[in-house]
Amino acid sequence: MRVAVLGAGAIGAYVGASLHRAGVEVSLIARGAHLRALRESGVRVISPRGDFAAHPHATDDPREVGPVDYVFLGLKANQYAGAGPLLEPLLHHSTALIAAQNGIPWWYFHGVPGPYEGRRIEAVDPGGAVSAVMPPERAIGCVVYAATEIAEPGVIRHLEGTRLSIGEPDGTVSDRCRAFADAMIAGGLKCPVEANLRNDIWVKLMGNIAFNPISALARATMAAICRHENTRRLVVEMMRETLDVADALGVHPDVSIERRLAGAERTGEHKTSTLQDLEKGKPLELDAILTAVVELADLTGVAVPTLRVVDALADLLNAHVTATAAPAPVAVPGGAR
Repeated sequence: MRVAVLGAGAIGAYVGASLHRAGVEVSLIARGAHLRALRESGVRVISPRGDFAAHPHATDDPREVGPVDYVFLGLKANQYAGAGPLLEPLLHHSTALIAAQNGIPWWYFHGVPGPYEGRRIEAVDPGGAVSAVMPPERAIGCVVYAATEIAEPGVIRHLEGTRLSIGEPDGTVSDRCRAFADAMIAGGLKCPVEANLRNDIWVKLMGNIAFNPISALARATMAAICRHENTRRLVVEMMRETLDVADALGVHPDVSIERRLAGAERTGEHKTSTLQDLEKGKPLELDAILTAVVELADLTGVAVPTLRVVDALADLLNAHVTATAAPAPVAVPGGAR
């Protein structure tokens, strides 16, 4: 099995190192000081489950890698449309794309019978730009529950969790999913193959849709948001509206708002990836997390007044950040998830 990790940042390098120690032929695609460290010393993982090191091939040029069986996408969703030149050298006729993204994926309505089958979601696939470089039939969905961060170039701090759920958009349990899951498990990770991955998407989205934009707007940690009476109430309302949209699409997440809040509060003074991006002056990954859900609410006729207000405020903030951000290559390693 040959795997390329495109965007070998916090989660990408962690997954790549885990697969490498399972004997998979892995190539990490990164840039800058992080790439230099990966080339010189490999990946060093610091984890409460035990530290380990791996030294897979690392490069900034996918042409050095060539076609692979799987591309694990560690990029942010707002980088997908521009990833075509980096992806093209990695693809053969059956290469699978495993998208480790937050929020609603571009393939969401692919392979699902019903009134919305094949429908494009503009917020995550503007003008079909993402589908053009990442055909939905190549996609394997992935929901990341592991939390990691780059402690320093080449060094990944694993904070908690080892689960990355994967699944086919059409709900089948395919051989390609089983093979990838087996390799992940051999590398020390949990990788269940879910027939209904959309349930996992909405369970995680319940937290992301509220905490990510609020954390950026208020410059607050997750625990601080939970402790403040008014923002806690805001989180609850955003989660309720999100569940209403999921229900209208036939998905019924099996987790309560109270349980989701309690889990978020237990993370303590944690900064969301959106707040970390804001502090670094990077564009915010909110189209897939928030704007897409508002679009789905319009599609299904669900009222989401709270989500609309927060989306408008977050969009204005992101417009300012984007206007002042320095241009960056698409293969920027991602932050903590």
